[in-house]
Formats: sequence, C-alpha cells, structure tokens
Amino acid sequence: MIRLLLADDQHLIRAGLAALLNLEEDLEVVHQLPDGTGVVDAVREHGVDVAILDIEMPQVDGITATQHLSEAFGTEVAVLILTTFGRAGYLQRAMTAGAQGFMVKDAPAEQLAAAIRTVHDGGTAVDSTLAAEALSTGTSPLTDRERDVLKAALTGASVKDIAAAVHLSAGTVRNHLSSAIGKTQTSNRSEAARTAQLKGWL
Repeated sequence: MIRLLLADDQHLIRAGLAALLNLEEDLEVVHQLPDGTGVVDAVREHGVDVAILDIEMPQVDGITATQHLSEAFGTEVAVLILTTFGRAGYLQRAMTAGAQGFMVKDAPAEQLAAAIRTVHDGGTAVDSTLAAEALSTGTSPLTDRERDVLKAALTGASVKDIAAAVHLSAGTVRNHLSSAIGKTQTSNRSEAARTAQLKGWL
C-alpha cells in the first residue's frame, strides 16, 4: 500500500481527490493538510510514501514545502506537485526543489494514480505539454532579489513600501525593478510582476 499525504488549501478539492485516490487498491490517503505548514512532521508521523502538494497555498506554498521535504528525507519520500496552474516556471522551480512529479489538476484520475506509482518507484512523472513548454521557454532569468521585489510589486506597492518589505534601500529596489523590467520585456513594474507571475517565475 502506498501511503499518501495531500496538501491543498481548497477543502472540496482535497476531499474529492482523497476520495478518488482511496478507490485505488494500492493507494491510501493517510493525512491531509490545508497548506505546507508542518508537512515534514506530518510525513514522519504518518509514515507517508508520497506527498501530493498544491503550489499556491497560504503560509507555506508547495514549492517551499517540497524543499523542506527534500532536505528532511532526500529521496525516501517522493513529492508530486498537483496544481491548477500549469506554468513552465512552476515546473522548473518544483523540480529544482526536489519534486519527482508535476501534474495539473484536470488530468484524468487514472493518469494521476499512474504518476503516483511512478514517483513512488523512483521514477519521474511530468505533464508532457508542460515539459515541452519548459524546454522552449528556458529557465527563469530573474535573480532571487528580483523575484522578491516583483512579488512585493504585485500588490501595486510603492518603491518605498517594497523597500521596507524586502529590507533593501529604495535605490537598490529601483535597480532590481529596472533589471526585472528589462528581463521580462515589459514597460513598468506592474507589467513585469504580472508577466513573471504568469510564467511561474514568482
């Protein structure tokens, strides 16, 4: 029996997914979480084999949770990202963090079950369309600091507010924003932030 943990902030989706997976003879959902908080402790406590994580969750997102699991368990616990947002940038970041699989939520149930078995057996399971897109778009050109300032810019914050949020001077924030605008080929920080978000770079 493959023991599963589900982390998704949408209760109905999480419950429905658990019900579907529990219909499989060799799969059992042993624990559920509303986000990635406490995922390492939960995996350890419940003897989880495969963690299935959403990306966009409050508190601790799926990519950060993947990194925590990878650091704590290495390849002993497989991580499969299951998300609504099929973005090439998300795929790249998830695999870099240590995920073995990446699927979108509209995949057929049997395809998801097969992906779970694949990652449990040490293989890799990635949505083929996304994999092709990731290869064509390349990796994110943004530095960590540029990502930080663009995340803060998503709310429409001023340079002064962004500087306070990321603990940098206003001048340094302007430099990072200018660089990010150039790399995203946009005309202002709001467009740069939206473009980077859509590509899954944030």
